[in-house]
Amino acid sequence: MSYKTLQVQETDDVITVTMNRPERRNALNPEGIDDLLRALDETGKRSSGVMILTGAGTAFCAGLDLDHLQALNSKSPAEHREDSARIAQLFRTLYDLPLPTIAAVNGAAIAGGMGLATICDFTLAVPEAKFGFTEVRIGFIPAIVSSFLLQQIGEKQARDLLLSGRLIKAPEAKQIGLVNEVVEDTVLMPRARELAQSLLQNSPESLRATKKLLSSHAKDQLDRELQFAVECNATARSTGDFYEGIAAFLEKRTPKWPSRKKG
Repeated sequence: MSYKTLQVQETDDVITVTMNRPERRNALNPEGIDDLLRALDETGKRSSGVMILTGAGTAFCAGLDLDHLQALNSKSPAEHREDSARIAQLFRTLYDLPLPTIAAVNGAAIAGGMGLATICDFTLAVPEAKFGFTEVRIGFIPAIVSSFLLQQIGEKQARDLLLSGRLIKAPEAKQIGLVNEVVEDTVLMPRARELAQSLLQNSPESLRATKKLLSSHAKDQLDRELQFAVECNATARSTGDFYEGIAAFLEKRTPKWPSRKKG
């Protein structure tokens, strides 16, 4: 299968999916989301294997593409919901994938990119990798990723990251439970492949059953929370603060939030 925004390679039952838009820091656009969904669908049909997700160039994934963010301003409420639902589908598909997944985080993993990195079963990162849910800085909300984040690190830590929008480096991400290992850049992919090979020594049937078990524990809660998150995400895209936040970001200036004038 061919992809416009990905490179997919398979060696000895290890499927390496590389987000391949380095000139855009592997930011997500509609084509990229569709490619990832197709790659996950193909991988999920396999009876055995391990998937490694990484990024080309110096970034893992910088979140939503700027051009896509600009285009959001002209979308209808129905289109906003459809777009939000597509992103939720991507995260949920990655979370529920029957095969083990490893994120090899080679650089910045921001907003949705951080979601992709930390939803994987294992997250390896170089020391310089930066993580952050920066949505509040552009008048947006991190609605869809919040459900997964709360499960991983608890409410207090999640509130810190989601409300502050601050960036953290890999060592702090490991300390709070979002990263499994911090490894040097030169050994990131070798270590990811080593981990994949160790997982391949386990029973494929047991791995699939264990992943299904883990997903089932969270299913009802995620179903409910993601449905609400999609609506929140879509609504936020129609606010004055969102329009101003995107404009200020693209113009490299400090935003003047309309909502602040309302008191």
